Amino acid sequence: MLLNESPTITRQHYRILGLSWAGWVFDFYDLILFTFLLIMIRQDFHLTNMDISYILGASLAATAVGGIFFGVLADKYGRKPVLQWTILTYSIGTFFCGFSSNFWFLMIFRVITGLGVGGEWATGQTYVGETFPAKVRGRYCAFMQTGAPLGIALAAIVGGLIAPHIGWRASFFVSILPALLIIYIRKKLPESDLWLAQKEKGIRKIRGIREILLGKENKLLQLFTRAHRKFFILALILAIFDMTAYWFTYSWMPSYLHAERGFTLTKSALWMLVIQSGGFLGYASFGFVSDRWGRRPAYTLYSFIMAAGLLMITLFWSTVVTYPPVILGFMFLVGFGTGMFGGYGALFSELFPTSIRSTAMGTAFNLARGVQFITPVIITVVAVNYGLSGGISLAALFAILTGLWIWTFPETRGKKLEE
Repeated sequence: MLLNESPTITRQHYRILGLSWAGWVFDFYDLILFTFLLIMIRQDFHLTNMDISYILGASLAATAVGGIFFGVLADKYGRKPVLQWTILTYSIGTFFCGFSSNFWFLMIFRVITGLGVGGEWATGQTYVGETFPAKVRGRYCAFMQTGAPLGIALAAIVGGLIAPHIGWRASFFVSILPALLIIYIRKKLPESDLWLAQKEKGIRKIRGIREILLGKENKLLQLFTRAHRKFFILALILAIFDMTAYWFTYSWMPSYLHAERGFTLTKSALWMLVIQSGGFLGYASFGFVSDRWGRRPAYTLYSFIMAAGLLMITLFWSTVVTYPPVILGFMFLVGFGTGMFGGYGALFSELFPTSIRSTAMGTAFNLARGVQFITPVIITVVAVNYGLSGGISLAALFAILTGLWIWTFPETRGKKLEE
C-alpha cells in the first residue's frame, strides 16, 4: 500500500512533512532576509533604489530557472536527493552574500540563492502531495506553506532586530546553518513511494544532456503536449496573478513602512511580524477550507481578503491610521489572505501525473515567480509619482484576478493522484 493510500497519518508522513516544511522555512527566510538588510547594504555600497530593484529582480528571475532545473532533476532522480541539493544551494548562496564587496558580487550570490529557493518549493510540495492521502492532502500541503510566513518572521527578527547589532554580513554568515537539514533528510526520510512505483513501471532513465533537451521523455516538452498544456497554461496564469499580488506587496513593504510611514527599523520589523502572524493562520486554515468546500471557493475567499487589507493599508492609510488597532487588523488580513498560497501544492499535484509532477509544479510556480523580476522595478517607477503606497496598492488588483481566475479550473478536491 502506497503512503497516499494509508488510512492513517504515520510517522513517515510526519517526517516528510516536517523536513520539507523546515526546508521551506529557511528557503523563504533566505529569499526575504535581503529585503530587511538592504537599508544597511545600500548605505555601505551607495546603491540607488533602481540598483536594489535589479538585485531583487535578478534573484526572483533565478527562482524560475531553479524551479525548472531542479523540478526536472526531481522527476529524474527522486524527491529526496533533490530536496537536499536545493537546500545546499540556497544556503551557500546566502552565506557568500556576506563576502560581497560590490554590487556585482552581491547580484551573483543572490542569483545562486534564487536558484536553490526556486527548486525547494516544487520538490518539497511534490513530496508532500504524493505521500499524503487525498482526503487530507489540502490541509497538509497548506501546512507546509506555513513555512513562508515563519521564514519571513525569522528574517524580520534577524534583519530588523539582530542585524543592527551584528551587521548585515554576519547576518548572512549565520544563514548557512539550514544546510544542516541535509543530514537529517539523508538519514530519516524515505523516497516518495509513488515516484518509485512510477519508476519501476519501466519509465526509462534519461541519459545525457542531448536526451534531456531533445528526447521523447523530455519533461518540459511534455508540459506542452495536448494532454497537459491546457492545465499547465491555466496553472501558470494563476500563479502569475498570485505572485504579482504577493511580490508587489512584499518587495518593498519594509522600506514602505520605514521611508514613507516614518517607522524605525525595529517598528517596521514588528509590524511585519503582525502580517506574518496573519499569514501563518491563513496558510494553516486554507487547507481545511479547501478540503471542506473545495479548492476554488477557498482561493476566491482568501484572495479577496488580501485585496481588502491591501487597499486599507495603502490608499486608505490616512483614514484608518488614527486607529492603530484597526490598521494592525488590516495588516493582519493582508497576511491572512496570502494563505491562498497554501493551495498550490495540492492543486498542482492533482492536475499532473507523477512522471512530470515536479517539473510541472516547479516550472509553473517558479516561472511565475521569475516573471516578478520586473516587479521591484515597476514599484520604483510608480513610486516616483505616487509613492510606494501607490505601487504596492496595485497588488490588490492582482489578488482579485487570482480569485476570479481559479474558476477556470476543474474542482480537484479529493482526487486520486495519477501515476
